[in-house]
Amino acid sequence: MENILNIVQIVIGGLLVITILFQQRGAGLSGTFGGEGGVYFKKRGAEKFVFIASIVLSVIFIVSAVIRMVI
Repeated sequence: MENILNIVQIVIGGLLVITILFQQRGAGLSGTFGGEGGVYFKKRGAEKFVFIASIVLSVIFIVSAVIRMVI
């Protein structure tokens, strides 16, 4: 059982890292030179899916860590 939880945590951790890296923040180098517009917008499509997936994966990761501590 412990080996299964270890594998699950590694897989979930890897997926969590990938979803966090897929999230876009700012406009790249243009923000460095003052080109950032400061426009706020609503998340749509793939960006919203990646955002929600990262939240769900983080909750699953924390729950699996707590279960691993209890066992």
